[in-house]
Amino acid sequence: YKAAAGILCYVGAYVFITYDDYDHFFEDVYTLIPAVIIIAVGTLLFIIGLIGCCATIRESRCGLATFVIILLLVFITEVVVVVLGYIYRAKVEDEVDHSIQKVYNGYNGTNPDAASRAIDYVQRQLRCCGIHNYSDWENTIWFKQTKNNSVPLSCCKAALSNCTGSLTRPMDLYSEGCEALVVKKLQEIMMYVIWAALAFAAIQICTASKVNQSHKEAGAAELRKCWERRRGRQ
Repeated sequence: YKAAAGILCYVGAYVFITYDDYDHFFEDVYTLIPAVIIIAVGTLLFIIGLIGCCATIRESRCGLATFVIILLLVFITEVVVVVLGYIYRAKVEDEVDHSIQKVYNGYNGTNPDAASRAIDYVQRQLRCCGIHNYSDWENTIWFKQTKNNSVPLSCCKAALSNCTGSLTRPMDLYSEGCEALVVKKLQEIMMYVIWAALAFAAIQICTASKVNQSHKEAGAAELRKCWERRRGRQ
């Protein structure tokens, strides 16, 4: 359970870190709720592991019962995470479509602010240019102000060292737009949360089944001992 707790916390932290890189394109902070829950579940799993170990060592029925109840609560929480993950995954496309035009219009390449850095980061990281393609830059305030018929250098293909971002050399620029790739990336992040929750929910079902089986075996062994003691007295 300690390993499971560590993996869940890692997934939750990864979602937080990645969201920070793309938060300008997705303004709904409630998207982070599944990640928060995943981290909380990871922490709880660590505690569950300790309770389970102590209860097993001491053969405490009360401890094992508490262990099973907590497992059930965590399982329900993970089901909630899966549902929320699917809900927010479906909202990603609309959210990005709503905000991406505003982010690109706010780009200021001469004095980079947070939004400008976010665009440059996304274009380099996802190897894309513009919203749908590089021609979208022609409609931005930055393009009209610079009047040099060029797009940001972050649109240049990584392998080219002499690229100036000029629209007269479109073969030097990334041809794919960023909107679809940002949506895909954010949906992938949500899927990590969903798959992590489903995987550990399955593990918990197996664990609960084993604990229940051990309870039955312990009960049967106790009954046999009791029966043998009675026969010995006779």
